Amino acid sequence: MGSRLFDRRQFLKAVGVTAACGLGPHLGMSRQAPTRQKPNFVFFLIDDLGRQDLGCYGSTFYETPNIDRLAATGMRFTNAYAACPVCSPTRASIMTGKYPARLGITDWIGAPQKPTAYREYLPLEEVTIAEALKEVGYATGYVGKWHLATRGTADRRQYYPDRQGFDINVGGDSSGQPPTYFYPYARGKRSLETMPPGGKEGEYLTDRLTDEALKFIEVSKDRPFLLYLAHYAVHTPLESKKDLTRKYEAKARSLPQTDGPHAQPVYGPYQTRMVQDHAVYAGMVQSVDESVGRVLGKLAELGLERNTIVIFMSDNGGLSTVAREGPTCNLPLRAGKGWLYEGGIREPMIIKWPGVARAGSLCDVPVASTDFYPTMLEMAGLPLRPGQHVDGVSLAGLLKGTGTLDRPAIYWHYPHYHGSGNRPSGAVRAGDYKLIEWYEDSRVELYDLKDDLGERHDLAATRPQKAAELQQMLHAWRSEVGAKMPEGKPRDDYKIWREAPHETT
Repeated sequence: MGSRLFDRRQFLKAVGVTAACGLGPHLGMSRQAPTRQKPNFVFFLIDDLGRQDLGCYGSTFYETPNIDRLAATGMRFTNAYAACPVCSPTRASIMTGKYPARLGITDWIGAPQKPTAYREYLPLEEVTIAEALKEVGYATGYVGKWHLATRGTADRRQYYPDRQGFDINVGGDSSGQPPTYFYPYARGKRSLETMPPGGKEGEYLTDRLTDEALKFIEVSKDRPFLLYLAHYAVHTPLESKKDLTRKYEAKARSLPQTDGPHAQPVYGPYQTRMVQDHAVYAGMVQSVDESVGRVLGKLAELGLERNTIVIFMSDNGGLSTVAREGPTCNLPLRAGKGWLYEGGIREPMIIKWPGVARAGSLCDVPVASTDFYPTMLEMAGLPLRPGQHVDGVSLAGLLKGTGTLDRPAIYWHYPHYHGSGNRPSGAVRAGDYKLIEWYEDSRVELYDLKDDLGERHDLAATRPQKAAELQQMLHAWRSEVGAKMPEGKPRDDYKIWREAPHETT
């Protein structure tokens, strides 16, 4: 353990990272001299943010003016998907351009290995998007949640961002959530291992990560850079700054009474939230929005705005369904985090490509988190790497308004149980049709998303040929990517779940 820590310090020293702030004036050990004409990239990845949690996607309770302005200056995607309904697999898909099933990372790292075993780290053999950009002179900075490293083992640090193509790493380790959002970000024996010193009492993690991101932009402004700002928010623990909590408590009290129930049963103890009125969660959303505003403001201050591509995405759907109820509501989408219904995988996604993507434009073409890798390469004028981002498709044509995507379907594989109540399952979307297969009994559900966004009307019985066609596609894809399937008997509560009405919004 000690020698690995020494190696890490030597590495950070080599790239100019100071102990005081986590950043230094000389970033990277690139193989090619930097080229100023290449665009900068700022990638915001928000944790557990639901598609309906933003004003530009329809929320009237949460306040997101900065993200809404970002959408007004770029392209907003209405059919954007995470590669998995939980975090680690989606994060791996962004880094590699590969489906989680192909990588073997199919659940959040640290989850039980039964009924399906999964890989607990992102292999070093994968050439990440950060490594691809670093090779041509980019400074690369990682700030925030990583969660692509084995938890609780001495060798976990070899899989941290600074070993996967990032010059600096602030806050990224094996943690799936912070011990607390308040300084010193520690509780009991848990802490964020790579947070630099220098915090102060009352400091809020979302704000601190933004401070570190601004430092990275400042020291990297004279060369092309990739800033990957992966906020821990709005993941649990649900903790907001007190003034924001009070603000939204007052706002919640002023909401009109709703006709229906506040929460709706799913089965057993599981319920799903039917209204957005959680004050603490709203405060966390606002802090994320303020972070986006500060970063965009720094780009404008330094004159980098016109040469910086900004990408905004969430890693899975909002947490709406758990025992009791979750903190947000994803209506009109069904269910939320952990489920392969739309609420668990359809995400808010915005891309601002100055001078290329038309400001305020909408894109209804289905896209996925695997697509960022080839898109960013093409944006930077770099050759594609189809052997690496084998499951991704460049979105550059969509952003330019000059083309569409040649992709027959998008696939999901989640062979695990989840705390939201979801069971092992897989899904495929081809055109407007989406099929979900439940692995415990091979039962399928079929939906026409064009006419049934809320997935209320199962067409499997009335469209058996279409259901069989999509199920065959799903099986063929699982075979092609080497997807692992559950082993053993279904969980003890399977019969209860099987006979429940499944009203998961």
